[in-house]
Amino acid sequence: MTPEELRSFCLSFNAVVEDFPFNPETSVFKVVGKLFALTQLDGVPLTVNLKCDPEDAIRLRGEYPGLIVPGYHMNKRHWNTVTVDGELPDRLVRELIEDSYDLVVAGLRRAERLRLDRP
Repeated sequence: MTPEELRSFCLSFNAVVEDFPFNPETSVFKVVGKLFALTQLDGVPLTVNLKCDPEDAIRLRGEYPGLIVPGYHMNKRHWNTVTVDGELPDRLVRELIEDSYDLVVAGLRRAERLRLDRP
């Protein structure tokens, strides 16, 4: 997955915006103001911080040591840093991004979730 493919995929979800609250190099992808992905698109290697169910986070770290690690500068229980350099299947990376988005949406207030469902 290239940096542009990562960016495009994150922006493909409903109501997502890209923000730069920390610096011009760090892309923060948010849904209704809540962070679900954080990356430096020009980073080498390319990595992305993603929200994850705590049990899944531990399992993924065990299955993909060195490629999926506890979230850098994040709550290590709920966030993983995923290396997107081609060693992980793109399909898995997309699933992890989608799971992160879904977890954040699930935590929104009901009214906010209902607004997301409208066309």
